[in-house]
Amino acid sequence: MARGKLRIYLGAAPGVGKTYAMLSEAHRRTERGTDCVVAFVEHHGRPRTEVMLHGLEQIPRRELEYRGAVFTEMDIDAVLRRAPAVALVDELAHTNVPGSRNAKRWQDVEELLAAGIDVVSTVNIQHLESLGDVVESITGVRQQETVPDEVVRRADQIELVDMSPQALRRRMAHGNVYKPDKVDAALSNYFRPGNLTALRELALLWVADRVDEYLKQYRSEHRVSAIWGSRERIVVGLTGGPEGRTLIRRAVRLAEKGAGGEVLAVYIARSDGLTSASPKELAVQRTLVEDLGGTFHHVVGDDVPTALLDFARGVNATQIVLGSSRRKTWQYVFGPGVGATVARESGPDIDVHIVTHGEVAKGRGLPVARGARLGRARIIWGWTVGLAGPAAMAVLLSTVNLGLANDMLLFLTFTVAAALLGGLLPALASAAFGSLLLNYYYTPPLHRLTISDPKNIVAIVIFFGVALSVASVVDLAARRTHQAARLRAESEILSYLAGNVLRGETGLDDLLERVRETFGMESAALLERSGELEPWTCVSRAGFGRTLDRPEDADVDVPVGDHLALALTGRVLPAEDRRVLAAFAAQAAVALDRRRLQEEADSARRLAEGNRIRTALLAAVSHDLRTPLAGIKAAVTSLRSDDVDWPEEDRAELLAGIEEGADRLDHLVGNLLDMSRLQTGTVTPIVRDIDVDEVVPMALGGVPEHSVVLDVPESLPMVAVDPGLLERSVANLVENAVKYSPPDQSVLVSASAIADRVEVRIVDRGPGVPDDAKGRIFEPFQRYGDAPRGAGVGLGLAVARGFAEAMGGTLDAEDTPGGGLTMVLSLRAAGSAAGPVTGPEPATGPVPTRLTSAQPERQAP
Repeated sequence: MARGKLRIYLGAAPGVGKTYAMLSEAHRRTERGTDCVVAFVEHHGRPRTEVMLHGLEQIPRRELEYRGAVFTEMDIDAVLRRAPAVALVDELAHTNVPGSRNAKRWQDVEELLAAGIDVVSTVNIQHLESLGDVVESITGVRQQETVPDEVVRRADQIELVDMSPQALRRRMAHGNVYKPDKVDAALSNYFRPGNLTALRELALLWVADRVDEYLKQYRSEHRVSAIWGSRERIVVGLTGGPEGRTLIRRAVRLAEKGAGGEVLAVYIARSDGLTSASPKELAVQRTLVEDLGGTFHHVVGDDVPTALLDFARGVNATQIVLGSSRRKTWQYVFGPGVGATVARESGPDIDVHIVTHGEVAKGRGLPVARGARLGRARIIWGWTVGLAGPAAMAVLLSTVNLGLANDMLLFLTFTVAAALLGGLLPALASAAFGSLLLNYYYTPPLHRLTISDPKNIVAIVIFFGVALSVASVVDLAARRTHQAARLRAESEILSYLAGNVLRGETGLDDLLERVRETFGMESAALLERSGELEPWTCVSRAGFGRTLDRPEDADVDVPVGDHLALALTGRVLPAEDRRVLAAFAAQAAVALDRRRLQEEADSARRLAEGNRIRTALLAAVSHDLRTPLAGIKAAVTSLRSDDVDWPEEDRAELLAGIEEGADRLDHLVGNLLDMSRLQTGTVTPIVRDIDVDEVVPMALGGVPEHSVVLDVPESLPMVAVDPGLLERSVANLVENAVKYSPPDQSVLVSASAIADRVEVRIVDRGPGVPDDAKGRIFEPFQRYGDAPRGAGVGLGLAVARGFAEAMGGTLDAEDTPGGGLTMVLSLRAAGSAAGPVTGPEPATGPVPTRLTSAQPERQAP
């Protein structure tokens, strides 16, 4: 029996229309006469999806009892007995109720496919097993129901059901996805615009990669060697020269002109490893192409044009970018060059761009590191082997006659060994000394420096020439290997420095420690003086060596300008190390300037903030505090007056005014003192583990009755906070929300767990705050809009954020779906109890239970 075919509708998130699209496909097939049944489709109470089930045959579900509740699952045996041509199976990643034949629904689907039944199913991108960690990092929710990627990849058809985040949020706000009581929580948590955008990108990229795999498989099966321009892939040919950066940027600009363009930089190296490319320049170009979104490839091939074209055709490239030749005019006698050869042999499928640059016709030589040293010990061994070896061999061969040819090969061995150990000069000396010994001992007349047979003269000359050639090649290879290793190390160091310059990550102390470790020194210090005649002072130091009072006392010193010097102790460095050391010295000066600028900026900021606070405090005392004081004084004066006999009602009203004014004064002074503590850094939280539902209700004592609705589940993990600071923060936030909410609208205070955090959300239905003002409302002495002076001095939100950050949390403002402002107080969960939110609806998390408050509750609109 032929295996059935699987078609999957893939979406970025719940609600994009996967089930609707699947049912529409079922109606189309039914109208064409296909035997199509609904094996399992969940409409989730969505009216439009439920309507689409009408007219389709539905297989009755199987009922299973689990933990005292009855659940329904797909009856796979009934579907197999019915044996339709096509079966609709929704939610491929669903976990079956215990007691089912298979643990996962995708395993049920595998049975249907094995029975020859075609299956149409749905799945969201977040349910793919390989993307679990990525989705959790984006949304904070760990998906418990997953399906192996290979199951989805094996599908015969994958169709993406796409919808923009804005359109999906509108659908949710209209109640087309979830029930109204879940909409606000979903929009504020999982279905945030950023989350939906990231999930949509994941889905699009996954499908695009799958399509690319289909294309590669088809081209391989049908042996298609021609280039198919389905996507612009631009290959940049690099030589290791400085023009590579120009070519990379040009290729990136070409790629940006088309949708989905890719840039692949490739360097073709000869198989013998002998190349004039600069490793340092190649490292810089690798970093550049990767920063610009491309990839770097290293390919080995002796025929550069052929290797480049093979690589381009292998990646289905549509364009090749090459630089104009750096060869001089007379060098063209050796051939047309790489660019001309590639352009001639590329064929009609690949466009070749020859880009001009500043190195055109300046010669093919590239800068390489000079002065590579083999070390004193190796040079001594080279001279020893090159001179003592032939002498010992001459003594040994005096007792054995092997023939002149064999003697020459034995002497040549010592010449090659001398080149490997000591370089070219010991090898030349060995070749000359060996030629003299061959002439004196083994060519007639013996023991004389004359040669009677002309053939022996030719043999001696050939021996010397071969020895010289071999010694030159071996010496060149050894030095190039040494140079490559050294330049690789230098490129890594310079890349590290360049990255730190751009990012400003490493401090001065860490940088000096890196200098000491890189060059194997005892200590490294940055010395400074204010003038030519002033003494040197140590700005920063790393290591364990002796203390330096001036650069002249160091083993190595590198001046940085007129008043700075980098000094190292331990050993004397060779000259070639000083250029890298100079880069370190320049970076040390930059780090010192950055540190001082940061200190000055911090000092100026503290001074400006202090001045602003003092000015605002004076303004608050002069106006906001004077108003309640004036009211209290007027009420007290009236009560003490002997001229008026106040009735009991009036006396009670005056006393109530005094109490209200005193409360306002207490609140204002408390906020002023809290802000001053925050500004001076004297707030020291006493953090302990506590339940949110123990603290939040205590913060509602100062707000009117019936003005707040609590929605805090008891199952939340504990949080690591200072209970007093948390209570004060929530109290300020609730007071602010009640102040700006309409009289007939309650403020909602809810809490939920997301990953390793617990979020407390204070939701109001007031006028809201524009995006550009959301950051300013947390600044001290800020009152948004036309709030009257009597509304406070504008410190409540500033104090709330300060206390939240002191406890390691955050406080941000978001728009309330449907209008209003939501304050999101994010707190650290305590220990391992802070786990991911799980529940039957992973997209939104569990619906929290109500916490009964002292006041009668009213459902927030």
